[in-house]
Amino acid sequence: MAHDREVAGLRCTEVLARLSDYLDGDLSPEEVAQVQGHLRGCDWCERFGSQMGEVVGKLRRELATPPDAGPDVARRLMERLDLD
Repeated sequence: MAHDREVAGLRCTEVLARLSDYLDGDLSPEEVAQVQGHLRGCDWCERFGSQMGEVVGKLRRELATPPDAGPDVARRLMERLDLD
C-alpha cells in the first residue's frame, strides 16, 4: 500500500482493517480513540473513511425499509407456504 504511515500509534493498513468495525460501533473505547487519532492526523485515511462512511450510511438508510411487495405478492407467498 502506497499510504501506510503510522499516525497516533496505528498504521493506515490497521485503520483500514478496523474501519468497518469503527463505523458499526464495534470497537472498544480505546480502539475508537486510536482510530480517531489516526484519522485526524492522516488526510488520506480521513478522506477514504469519510467516503466509506457516506456509502455505509446511505446503504443503511436505503435498506432500513424493505420495499412493499403488495397484497397480491403477500397472498401468493402465503398460499405457497401453506403446508396443510
